[in-house]
Amino acid sequence: MTLHCAVLDDFQGVALSHADWSSLGNAVEVRALRTHFTSEEDVADAVGDCEILVVMRERTPFGASLFARLPRLRLLITSGMRNASIDLAAAARHGVTVCGTASSSTPPAELTWALILGLARHVVEESTALRHGGAWQSTIGSDLHGRRLALLGLGKIGTQVARVGQAFGMEVMAWSRNLTAERAAEHGVVRAKSLDELLEAGDVVSVHLQLSDRTRGLIGAAELRRMHGTAYLVNTSRAAIVDQQALARALHEGWIAGAASDVFETEPLPADDPLRTVPRFLGLPHLGYVTHGNYERYYGEAVENIAAYLAGTPVRTLTEAAG
Repeated sequence: MTLHCAVLDDFQGVALSHADWSSLGNAVEVRALRTHFTSEEDVADAVGDCEILVVMRERTPFGASLFARLPRLRLLITSGMRNASIDLAAAARHGVTVCGTASSSTPPAELTWALILGLARHVVEESTALRHGGAWQSTIGSDLHGRRLALLGLGKIGTQVARVGQAFGMEVMAWSRNLTAERAAEHGVVRAKSLDELLEAGDVVSVHLQLSDRTRGLIGAAELRRMHGTAYLVNTSRAAIVDQQALARALHEGWIAGAASDVFETEPLPADDPLRTVPRFLGLPHLGYVTHGNYERYYGEAVENIAAYLAGTPVRTLTEAAG
């Protein structure tokens, strides 16, 4: 019997070209869907015939009610080994095996610097003016050398961002609830004693924390007001760590010099979202992990996961504890 597999949210239409799906032979019929479905009913209508689904991390939530709508589903594969939008307990109750893939932390670290440099040197404004006949040299860039890079989190991505900051000649500080002075010193980073100290000291504040009950809404109006007026805020982690309404107000009222984000609480970002038109804001459509290398890793290991599942030996499985 041939099983049906659908790849969801293939926005760029590249899922089938970034892995050798033919290695599955006639055992699995694969199709890729570029449309993003905004309701569980639409998801169920589109892939209700599938035993296997491949999803991009956190683009489409899989809660208990969606699993109930997909009685044929037996294998769900997500990019990365963590996906907060999958209810793993519900998956287990419905007999669905959930597997993940490896994911490189380098692409989001690189994109962080694209955003920092884009803000500091007004890249979008100047490029737009050049292309459309606007003023020649209408902005003045901010220096990075000798300034302070303040990192919320010093994990895999944060440490890579720190090394680049040091190469630019920046002093690097970091803070998180679990960060020790020893780990900070290991990476040549100054450990801030508190979040307030970090925000007050940073010329560029960059968010690299995991989203949890402790970090949700961590940066609100009070925290944004602690930043000085020439500082920049960059978020390539999770949108909910920064209060979006407070951020929009901070930019409208000039509390900070600017902000950049690659993540939003609703994705794709609604057409009427205030962040689309707020001043001094550089936004990208969640491109942090979107590189050829990561896509080859995601989809290549998805094929491996399907083959292992068909052989009765699932690999890279996610559990409630691990997820």
